Amino acid sequence: MPGDTLCQTMDVNESADRWRQGRGMRVDVRVAAEADELRSLHNWLRAASDIRRSSWLTLQEQPPEPGQMGGLVDVIQLVTDNGWSAASFVVALAAWKRTRPQDPRIEIRRGETVIVLTQCSDGEIDRAVRALEAPAPDDAPDA
Repeated sequence: MPGDTLCQTMDVNESADRWRQGRGMRVDVRVAAEADELRSLHNWLRAASDIRRSSWLTLQEQPPEPGQMGGLVDVIQLVTDNGWSAASFVVALAAWKRTRPQDPRIEIRRGETVIVLTQCSDGEIDRAVRALEAPAPDDAPDA
């Protein structure tokens, strides 16, 4: 729907402004699988009301290789606001991962911190939540 596209564009611009002003955190998510899996995860996260209310999600493309018609979608970029819940986010990732027949590896990047979800055990989920909740000097955007 045209209205959805406009809202997404406005959300992306607002999220970038919030992040630049230091009022949020940027997290990139990659899935070691086909681009369709990344789109599936993007839709899953957008459907999660806790995540939808407290963050902005966009699919980012890598530039096309010579001879390609367009770029490949390779990352979900999430920009949070102050009301976000790292636990809700990681649990949503784990729940999506458990629905996939190929059991894809999920990589979460926050600045220089990289978190990998492979088995989604309780311990792995706890470590991911703690890493995302920890203050990081690289959360602020480059000046």
